[in-house]
Amino acid sequence: MAQIQSPLPGTFYHKPSPEDPAFKSAGDTVAVGDTIGLIEVMKTFIEVKAEIAGTFAGYLAEDGAPVTAGQIIAELEN
Repeated sequence: MAQIQSPLPGTFYHKPSPEDPAFKSAGDTVAVGDTIGLIEVMKTFIEVKAEIAGTFAGYLAEDGAPVTAGQIIAELEN
């Protein structure tokens, strides 16, 4: 199981806007560079991209939850 960590502190979001679906769902294929979420820092949104390929296992951080740098926010099966 591979883990995706938050690159910085902020608020983590699973989807690009409240009415859109999540970037990834359990079972989805993930390629290197795929966006799996957004972190908001002072009204700026930073994309969190996968650094490895695999199958998306799920989010560990809740949508809209505060996260810290290095916190595990999602997992991939590889």
